[in-house]
Amino acid sequence: MDKKAVILQVFGRVQGVGFRYYAQKKAEELGITGYVRNRPDGSVYIEAEGWPENLEQFTLWCGEGPSWARVGKVEKQEIPPRGYREFEIR
Repeated sequence: MDKKAVILQVFGRVQGVGFRYYAQKKAEELGITGYVRNRPDGSVYIEAEGWPENLEQFTLWCGEGPSWARVGKVEKQEIPPRGYREFEIR
């Protein structure tokens, strides 16, 4: 089975609540690589790649976020893997 990659855009109260830090922690737990960054519109943008089952767990976590976040919705788009070596906050 090959690795998969997705773009996740997370909307709601997701900035100023530690979302990027906890996303990085969760990604490292699951062996997910890529990056996370805040967007000017108040959403969080994530490029993530990994094994399909781990990516699914990570996507589900992004729908909840850390306890201070209030996720309204997550938009998901599949993309070709880019070969990231780690998961970083940008």
